[in-house]
Amino acid sequence: MDDYELVIEAMKAREMAYTPYSRHKVGAALETKDGKVYMGCNIENAGYTPTNCAERTAIFKAVSEGNKEFKRIAVVGGMDNMAALDVCPPCGVCRQVLREFVNPDHFEILLAKVDKAKDIPSIRKEDIEIKKYNLSQLLPLGFGPENLF
Repeated sequence: MDDYELVIEAMKAREMAYTPYSRHKVGAALETKDGKVYMGCNIENAGYTPTNCAERTAIFKAVSEGNKEFKRIAVVGGMDNMAALDVCPPCGVCRQVLREFVNPDHFEILLAKVDKAKDIPSIRKEDIEIKKYNLSQLLPLGFGPENLF
């Protein structure tokens, strides 16, 4: 799967988001080292604290199915009425959850800016600008399992 295809999967996941309060929809597509993709969306709750981000939804789905070896994740997000999507980086909690399972220097995070987000089948590669980061760039000096030994 190339970067573009992974971003499209994140966009598909975004369509499933449950966001009656913020209307900010986020989708994530997590690719494992064996090539499987787990999709996640954000799921809001009236109590706010129980809300779950798209990235964590995808991670928890993978882990709950026994897969803990991740290669990269694509994330897209924006208000539900937007015709275009700007870059939507993972929150601090999602960055820390990723840190639990990956080598931060090698795990890729793809953040996409999409010019035409409304109609996924019509989106072309040139409509998507992908910015690539590794987790170390987004979570410098992260606290990982090795810090507990």
